[in-house]
Amino acid sequence: MSSRLKESLNMFTAPRVPVNLMYGCVQGKDAFYARVTSEFYREAMRRHSKFPLIRRLQFGVALCSLPAYFDEYFMMVEAAARRNFKKAERNGYRVQPINFNDYLNDIGAIRASAEVRQGAMPSDYLAGTVQACANPQPQTSTHDYPYFGVIKEGKLVAYAGVLIAGELAMVEHILGHAAYQADGVVPMLFIGIANHLLGHYPAVRYYGYGSYFGAGETMRRFKRKFCFTPHRVAWVLG
Repeated sequence: MSSRLKESLNMFTAPRVPVNLMYGCVQGKDAFYARVTSEFYREAMRRHSKFPLIRRLQFGVALCSLPAYFDEYFMMVEAAARRNFKKAERNGYRVQPINFNDYLNDIGAIRASAEVRQGAMPSDYLAGTVQACANPQPQTSTHDYPYFGVIKEGKLVAYAGVLIAGELAMVEHILGHAAYQADGVVPMLFIGIANHLLGHYPAVRYYGYGSYFGAGETMRRFKRKFCFTPHRVAWVLG
């Protein structure tokens, strides 16, 4: 069986889950997060550019169904990811929510630290150009756009931005400094984000990281480490 045919079959046999973005919790109450949520929903429901009969984020969404407690999630991820997390801890790194604008210089250095990641990096990233973030404080725990970072001795070496919309927490942007990757800082970041989600966003049921199908095998393998596996999603705006 060809890999393309196998992928097509897996698309239709993946677990199917409804994900409620809980738009009603911010509609008329929090204009910024209402707009962000509706934009995500429209993008998810947009027709796929190559397969117009399906939606862009309908098949193969890389999701992890979060358990009730962090210790359960920690044991769900692969042993290699757990070892990387503990290695980073031993080396003095910690993961925590950050104010994006407090680390603009470090974020510029992270972006410029590698010319190629999953593809060529944009020229403004390589130039270290960083625009300040103007996201307002959310009015509810059901919707947010927090940033997280891995820090050692005041220096940010990895960061991520996460969309919180009802039952979904989707990692939309994540980068680690190339010089510190071997210390396990990116695995620490993924695991640390899950820990924070479980303690601060009770509505979140699904932890996500983009699409699974269409990614290269190396990236798929990486996603599986943290329990991001392909799902068929029925998006509910709510």
